[in-house]
Amino acid sequence: MSIKEKAIKGILWSVIQNWGSQVISLVVFFVLARLLAPDAFGLVALANIFLALMQTFLNQGFAQALIQTQELKPEKIDTAFWTNLAIGILLTVISWTGAVGIASLFKQPELAPILRGFSVLFLINSASNIQQALLERDLKFKAIAIRSLAGTFVGGCVGISMALSNFGVWSLVCQQIAQEVVGALLLWYASEWRPKFRFSRHYFGEMFSFGINILGFNFLSFLNTRADDFLIGYFLGTVALGYYAISYRILGVMTQLLISTANQVALPTFSRLQIELEKLRQAFYTATQFTSLISFPVFLGVATLAPELVVLLFGKQWIPSIPVLQILAFSGIFKSVNFFRNSLFIAMGKPSWSVWIGLLNVVLNLISFTLVVRWGIVAVASAYVIRGYLVFPIAQGAANRLIKVPFLTYLRLFLVPLFGSLVMVAAILGTKTVLTNIVSLQALLVICILIGIIIYGLIIRLFSPELFKDLLGIINLARSQSKTKNP
Repeated sequence: MSIKEKAIKGILWSVIQNWGSQVISLVVFFVLARLLAPDAFGLVALANIFLALMQTFLNQGFAQALIQTQELKPEKIDTAFWTNLAIGILLTVISWTGAVGIASLFKQPELAPILRGFSVLFLINSASNIQQALLERDLKFKAIAIRSLAGTFVGGCVGISMALSNFGVWSLVCQQIAQEVVGALLLWYASEWRPKFRFSRHYFGEMFSFGINILGFNFLSFLNTRADDFLIGYFLGTVALGYYAISYRILGVMTQLLISTANQVALPTFSRLQIELEKLRQAFYTATQFTSLISFPVFLGVATLAPELVVLLFGKQWIPSIPVLQILAFSGIFKSVNFFRNSLFIAMGKPSWSVWIGLLNVVLNLISFTLVVRWGIVAVASAYVIRGYLVFPIAQGAANRLIKVPFLTYLRLFLVPLFGSLVMVAAILGTKTVLTNIVSLQALLVICILIGIIIYGLIIRLFSPELFKDLLGIINLARSQSKTKNP
């Protein structure tokens, strides 16, 4: 089976994993948002700041090193596993002992037991990260999809059951723990590999040299994605952070659904094509263009329909989050065209490039967030989006240099999706103006979505029949692979 065929199958199962688990997660999220108060989400968001910091050290790049390696030795896998497990145990101890101090920093004493409850996640994840990496390396995304779906479903059931039983914020804590426990057990069941008690200093040094850049990038990514949460939680409190966090969560789910699906397959696929520059360039073109084809209209559509979506799905108690969601949705545009860049850098053996770009993002984020946090969560969201667009030309210029792509040639990939999305937004705004006081909120939302889909589809078909034809070709290839697998 060719790399292309394996990648197509991998994308199919990644679609099942991401869409299935995110749909389940969204349903659970909607239910919990109606059952729990904003400060409960704010407390968990505060806890997740510390969890994300610790997670950067757990995801130190050894797993990516296994995926990227052309010829993988068993002793190298064992070394990565025992290193991961040792780090997981250490992080669990640090989280447990440091919980009270962190709670005191935010003046939130109820945060300490939450952090201690979450500390077990490091041990769970460290014992299963290598299994997932090996499955990803072999493009065995079916097992990963089953693991994700089952974990999300069980975790959701636990969370909703506890919320209905008035457990409050602990509903969110136990939801995450249950999800990770189920996921880890299924990864061990799906993976044929089992660790042996051996450790190689040579392979440790080799993976450490590769992973130190991944660790650096992950740490910078933490600062990029959590600095706003930290400042909002510290200066504005858990309620404001709850409103901000729920908007960011919606954006995260959209990103996972629309972008992460293909990116999960991108690293192993790009890695196998690293010595064939023309094929790698074409794979990068295809991945970014088709992602923009789907993500541009969705993110701009959410920005346009945010008032109706928030009230209908979450309830009126979440109205203050509407402007934040509208602003953050615009970050989805640059996220969708940037998302494959880091996989490209890693696949080409240039993870340090991601670190330098991440460092630039960190500096700009910290400066801008610190300056604007006094004006509230809308100002912080605006600073985040503006920073993203300022850094985009620099970051993408580095990627284009690596695979020898002119910047204007790259930008032309997105002209038709962007134009179609803007026409779609105009049609939706016109529909809202005419029908807002005539039909119900539910009917208005359905009508606007249908009109948006029709208008956008017509624009793509009219202005880029080649792109439309390529999209149909990918769909037909996926169908043929599915029939081959299930005769």
